[in-house]
Amino acid sequence: MSLAVIIMAAGKGTRMQSELPKVLHKANGRPVIEYVLDTALHLKPETIILIVGHQADKVIAATRQYPVICALQEPQNGTGHAVMQAEKALKTFSGDVLILSGDVPLVKRSTLLQLIALHHNEQASATVLTARLDNPSGYGRIIRNKTGGEVMKIIEQRDASPEELSVDEINSGIYVFKAPVLFQALREITTENAQQEYYLTDVFDICFRNGNKVCACRTENADEIRGINTPEQLRETEQLLCALSLS
Repeated sequence: MSLAVIIMAAGKGTRMQSELPKVLHKANGRPVIEYVLDTALHLKPETIILIVGHQADKVIAATRQYPVICALQEPQNGTGHAVMQAEKALKTFSGDVLILSGDVPLVKRSTLLQLIALHHNEQASATVLTARLDNPSGYGRIIRNKTGGEVMKIIEQRDASPEELSVDEINSGIYVFKAPVLFQALREITTENAQQEYYLTDVFDICFRNGNKVCACRTENADEIRGINTPEQLRETEQLLCALSLS
């Protein structure tokens, strides 16, 4: 099955205490986005689409050496809206779409290959990369069926019941979808929520409603799904990247 990769790189990153686009902050001398792009290239996709927004010109210039198509998200109206911007470039594409975050540089190629393989083997419409955390507070929870195979629900913390909050398996924000399922569902999501934005996770609700199979692939190394939202998290990521390069 052919593969396309969408990398989310439109965010401002206000908690970074800098005007620089979040994905251009440097970890060990390299912009964070380069780690994600290198990993994506190792998957040998047909296409890589970089979703740009805040200071788009700087992100485009910084990634010019990579074989990517840049799609502008303007204004930035949620994660679902970001992925909508890739539809034009993927109009004739019918394979699988892997969605990565430009500020999550530690995820390994081998983990993504496992995610894609599970997606194929289970003939899923959508598959989410997950991890177990000792403290899952703040993350969306993965609710599986009784056999532990299929995903029945992805629930945000604010909407979760006490029983659901006891689940320690969380949503990483890294997904693989069948392209037709993804873009059809994106046409159905709305901004009827507190933020008045298009949420990518609402695509899963449509999958569940339509009876599309949703699976989850859990990484045993929760560090892989660490995002960078603060200067402190950037420093922690630098240390982990150093450890990886020495291992």
